[in-house]
Amino acid sequence: MNESAYLAEIFRAGLKSVDSGQMEAAEALGMHKSKIMWRIILPQAMRVIVPPTGNETIGMLKTTSLVLAVPFTLDLTFATNNIANRTYLPIPLLIVAAIWYLVITSLLMVGQHFVERHYGKGVDNLVPAPVKATAASTAAHAGTGTAAATEQGDTE
Repeated sequence: MNESAYLAEIFRAGLKSVDSGQMEAAEALGMHKSKIMWRIILPQAMRVIVPPTGNETIGMLKTTSLVLAVPFTLDLTFATNNIANRTYLPIPLLIVAAIWYLVITSLLMVGQHFVERHYGKGVDNLVPAPVKATAASTAAHAGTGTAAATEQGDTE
């Protein structure tokens, strides 16, 4: 229940992140509301929605290993524990389960990377934003040079 509420909040925030002017502009062009949502709003919102949704999915996968007490036969940890109880070799099977979790998590992370890259097209995150020097920082840098010159002038 907690995960579904958090996911709903992720989608709400993603849809709210798109400027309302996008919707107004599409309506001014005569587009239908469903077409506006699919063609304009969702592609822009997915850039905000995909990263936390992918992280939540990976987090839910990792927490399934903690549900060992519930007899869910399709769970990886339950299956390895069941086999370990029959063979009396728990450590090798737990290592196998850990490797499976690592592989599945890695595949999900790579998939998330490609989905993020797809929806991030047109957004240039590679070039850092230029930092504009403020008057205070300019004066501070200029002040150190003049203070040193004043000290040299005072000692002569």
